[in-house]
Amino acid sequence: MNRTFKDEIKYQWNNGGMHIKLMGINLAVFVLIKVILVFGALSVPQGYLNPMENVVFDIFTLRGDFQGFLTHPWGIITSIFAHFDFMHFAFNMLFFYFISRFFLLYFSNQRMLYTYILGGLMGGIFQILAYSIFPALQGSHIFVVGASGAVNAIFMAAAFYRPMAEVHLFGMIRLKMIYIAGAYILLDLIQMGGTDNVAHFAHLGGAAFGILSIYNIDSKKNVINFTRITVENLKASLKGKPKMKAHKGGKAAGKTTAQNLSDEEYNLNKKKKQAEIDAILDKISKSGYDSLTKKEKQILFDQSK
Repeated sequence: MNRTFKDEIKYQWNNGGMHIKLMGINLAVFVLIKVILVFGALSVPQGYLNPMENVVFDIFTLRGDFQGFLTHPWGIITSIFAHFDFMHFAFNMLFFYFISRFFLLYFSNQRMLYTYILGGLMGGIFQILAYSIFPALQGSHIFVVGASGAVNAIFMAAAFYRPMAEVHLFGMIRLKMIYIAGAYILLDLIQMGGTDNVAHFAHLGGAAFGILSIYNIDSKKNVINFTRITVENLKASLKGKPKMKAHKGGKAAGKTTAQNLSDEEYNLNKKKKQAEIDAILDKISKSGYDSLTKKEKQILFDQSK
């Protein structure tokens, strides 16, 4: 059955995964910014400054200096969903789309949301700290905008979790994820003293969080797991419900489904399944498909569905 454009948007929003929702929010904010600026430009005679530019900057940018952050604290959140330039928006979303599909091979949609937001926050914090520490950045007005730090966190989490996984660049060049991640980090380190108007410290902050997010990944002390449990407990307290607890190992009473697994249990199960698939693929490469047992063939078939 053919879906209308409106129905397709609803379908993708409801079934497309967290990356589709996050890209949708970024698109909506980009369009909103452009609409505000267009109406601002139309409200004054030609040659006059657009009165809405300052409004947009005040709402959607992170002030890089500490004093500016104190007067506009919301910018550390709004900036990670905002873009002013189309090419900036298009590049970030295109990169996010491809890396998010790799991320979701190993992690849940919920973990992607937490990694995106917390990675973006860490990127903003790095930029503010850099402004406070390095004299070369002080005395200038720094405005940070864009999802780069958040996307970098997603990228680094996936790359450092499966460093030897290979990707095909342009369909021809085979590179391991860890090499691509290393190149990205190195480029930011080399260019962070330049004048290219890129928030390299925000990129590095996002990268640092992405790497941190997979440390001790199956423990409740993991930064993502801890944050998730804290948020769920806060929500439960506000609703007057029992608090959520993290349990390592064991099964809950009754039937266990993907919906009632904790994030760490979900990731652990996914990791075990991936290890099983890797072992089967290694066996095929050494002895051929016919060497597989009936059970191994069934596992491979179920995974491909």
